[in-house]
Amino acid sequence: MQILVFVLMLSVLILVHEYGHFFMAKLFKMRVEEFGIGLPPRAKKLFTRKGTLFSLNWLPLGGFVKLFGEDMDDPAQASSPEAFFNKPIWQRAGVLTAGVVMNFLLGVLAFGIVYTYVGIPTKTDKVFIVEVGKNTPAEMVGIRTDSEIKKIVFEKREIAFSGVDDFIKQVEPLKGKEIELTVMDKAGQEATVKIVPRVSPPQGEGALGVALSNVEMKMYPIWQRPFRGVVVGLTEAWAWGKEITVSLGSLLGGIVTGKGVPKDVAGPIGIYQVSKQVYQVGWIATLQFMAILSINLAILNIMPFPALDGGRLLFLGIEKIIGKRLKNRFEGYVHAVGMYFLIGLMVLVTVRDVIKLIKP
Repeated sequence: MQILVFVLMLSVLILVHEYGHFFMAKLFKMRVEEFGIGLPPRAKKLFTRKGTLFSLNWLPLGGFVKLFGEDMDDPAQASSPEAFFNKPIWQRAGVLTAGVVMNFLLGVLAFGIVYTYVGIPTKTDKVFIVEVGKNTPAEMVGIRTDSEIKKIVFEKREIAFSGVDDFIKQVEPLKGKEIELTVMDKAGQEATVKIVPRVSPPQGEGALGVALSNVEMKMYPIWQRPFRGVVVGLTEAWAWGKEITVSLGSLLGGIVTGKGVPKDVAGPIGIYQVSKQVYQVGWIATLQFMAILSINLAILNIMPFPALDGGRLLFLGIEKIIGKRLKNRFEGYVHAVGMYFLIGLMVLVTVRDVIKLIKP
């Protein structure tokens, strides 16, 4: 079942990407010869609509779009007004970027659905416990995650606080002294515990041994949540996009400088291992993971590297600058080299993922 979900997830991401190319090509009146569900070899011709063959292919992973007019050495394609390369540069660029845009929008939508269901992250003056460390004062007195700290009492005097920073500030002078904390769990039940904040906690841990947040998952009226969810989803997608861009930059930097592929880069097997863990958490976590992968696919494809959409956009930019189209055969060779490099990189990362499985 987990393998099926993983394959289905990747297929949706790729099909959405390819549909972006298909939609924009049709919008600009380019001929689309085939929209394939799955990868060749072809299993069945489904139907033909407006000159496009829709096919079902044997490899159940994603799909593809075959545009008419990508081979300008063919006289029939070179002279056709429906050919891809006979369209203005801005239209060709629109087709190439459409897949990236669709993946980014899918990420936004998926994040939006998640937050519509679990609530909208809203900053407050409250203090929530989001993690309790092992063998810490908080764990020893029974404080649990997802609790809210309501009160601090020291020597029968309540100490007021507002927000996480102020809470930490108020606890600081009380290190080594016994205080009382009133905490409220998710069910709304309050409990008071006696605890001694540590004077010298381990590096990376606080005096109580908890991770704190002021963000509350607020359940707005149901009609507001989809709209608020999409706004939060856009912010989340943008944040992941920046992080993924930095990671890909580190990947390329490691390859160029000879340092190799960073340890945190995973191939299909590594991604599947992560998806297994996410699947066990539930559909919300799975949808979040799918959103992250969709943003990842968008960022990867827009990179100006041969064989990717960004690489083809780079050739369009060169064409615009020099005022003439580069030879189709030369561009094909460059993209072929880029594709071989990407396949080799994927094989390398996959081998490393297999070694990790054998020798964890």
